[in-house]
Amino acid sequence: MWRGPDLANSEEWVLRLSPAQIGELEAALRTVRERSLPLLKMGADDFPLPTLAGELKRIADVLENGRGFVLIKRIPVERYSQATASSIFWGLGQHLGIPVSQNAAGHILGHARDTGRSMTDPATRGYQTRARLPFHTDGSDVLGLLCLRAARSGARLTVVGSAAVYNAVLARRPELVERLYRTHFLDRREEQVPGEQPYSAVPLACWYGGKLSLRYNRCYLESAQRFPDVPRLEPADVELFDLIDELADSTEFRLDVDFEVGDLLLLNNHAVLHSRTEYEDFVEPELQRHVLRLWLAVRQGRDLPPDFWGNSHSSGGGPGRGGITPRDMIAPQKSAGLADSRCLQGPSPAQIQGETE
Repeated sequence: MWRGPDLANSEEWVLRLSPAQIGELEAALRTVRERSLPLLKMGADDFPLPTLAGELKRIADVLENGRGFVLIKRIPVERYSQATASSIFWGLGQHLGIPVSQNAAGHILGHARDTGRSMTDPATRGYQTRARLPFHTDGSDVLGLLCLRAARSGARLTVVGSAAVYNAVLARRPELVERLYRTHFLDRREEQVPGEQPYSAVPLACWYGGKLSLRYNRCYLESAQRFPDVPRLEPADVELFDLIDELADSTEFRLDVDFEVGDLLLLNNHAVLHSRTEYEDFVEPELQRHVLRLWLAVRQGRDLPPDFWGNSHSSGGGPGRGGITPRDMIAPQKSAGLADSRCLQGPSPAQIQGETE
């Protein structure tokens, strides 16, 4: 278990690429081009990284069994076209997991940038806006963000350890912890396929396979209240959400990340919450903030209960583990009822403390 202040003056969570490692990336890119491989057809074997692959294997272990996040610095995106940077990002991602769909349109390689939309529109997602994004998790095992261009100001990224937040809730308001294991309702933001419920019914916390997994997105929890068949939030639910927000944003727990052009942030959504501050952008479109995004299903990730992902998702390895079902796919309908009962038994404080650093 970690806290932000413990890591603020350390670089143990940072990998600075050497010139030789950058050379490996560019050599792998040449291999892809020689084979005329489309980006979406590229696998890990098509993007050979003789020594960097070992580092990525270590990073994968840190993501799943360690602190849950890593920052890779010095990818020289300023000298690449967007297509070239995308290919490098995709190739790195292939060594870490399997990309899954990030929206109902089936986008596998995403773009986080301001589109002028507002979160008051129930079909809008946070990455499409410049608004502040409170602490939350995304719908995949691993999130990858590669910064191509930074905002004029703002857009500070912050991470916080889920186990640290969980333990603090347990210490301050132990009577609220049980609520994390209850079924909660998350708005799907109009991205369900026809015939499915417009919300997911899932627990916020699971203790399964010897590990704590925590999901949280207060915006979606609250906007799901627009559906008349979703149970109303109780006062104790609001108290729980308020406490999670307070703890996550506290300097006692959070770590502010200096996310610069050429940085790649990787984090495990089951173990780390992240946030982004509101930002001001440049007027010129070619200068405006642009971050590439991948949602990755880990090939050998933690065991998860069958209904952990809610509607139309699976918890097995590989494709289908997390992500959002594209509308042009036929998905089996699932009940939006109570998630698997094995989610509902929480660990003791000592068990959470026992997670590896």
